[in-house]
Amino acid sequence: MNFIDSHAHIFTKEFNEDIEDVIERAIGVGVTKICMPNIDHESIDNMLELEASFPDNCYAMMGLHPCSVTKHFEKQLYEVEDWLSKRKFIALGEMGTDLFWDKSLFEYQKEAFKIQCELALKYDLPIVIHCRESIDETIELVKPFAEKKLKGVFHCFTGNLEQLKQIEDLGFYVGIGGVATFKNGGLEQVVRTVADDKLVLETDSPYLSPVPFRGKRNEPVRIYDIAKKVADFRDVNISKIAAITTENTKILFKLT
Repeated sequence: MNFIDSHAHIFTKEFNEDIEDVIERAIGVGVTKICMPNIDHESIDNMLELEASFPDNCYAMMGLHPCSVTKHFEKQLYEVEDWLSKRKFIALGEMGTDLFWDKSLFEYQKEAFKIQCELALKYDLPIVIHCRESIDETIELVKPFAEKKLKGVFHCFTGNLEQLKQIEDLGFYVGIGGVATFKNGGLEQVVRTVADDKLVLETDSPYLSPVPFRGKRNEPVRIYDIAKKVADFRDVNISKIAAITTENTKILFKLT
């Protein structure tokens, strides 16, 4: 079986001491590709260095995370576009909105979201959307861009069936991660319902480790545990989940 981790921040300080072992463990369970969403200007160098060190396994994105958006976000977006103009990335991300940590910057987040959607259209890239406590607002933000054929994924989806249908109707993918394994995660019906051709798997490493590793550092090898839970919910063999999610991620990010 082959898997792809569609969302992992393995370039952060949590992996400084053992990144080679982390990647080897992932490969050991069939996770051959790891997609890396950028955070902000401070994460770019480490991310690109890791991609250069493991070109067959690690794939970089470029974007500005909503929790890094400030009143002066335009400067960081100039840097994002500068990088987009210089080389190829698999996606524009991680971008989006967040009403969990600081609601006072939401208007700036929305403006940064719209600008990054325009950049994604300009450079023909899918977007990777963060939307913590802001799924409905983000669906409304993305609708006019979806009408322009923008594609992407709602990463770390924790919404309900109605929100799932809206996202699928927009042609977007749904990222399922460790929360699906949580006893009170509330995602069983969502995981059972999401269309085969819209499902992708992610770890969001180093965050959101699946059960029974909850509370510990997450890493791409845990895609196997997430896939097993998804397979159980959907009453199918894990090999089917591996096949459909790998193919979906390749289509989404134009991976070979």
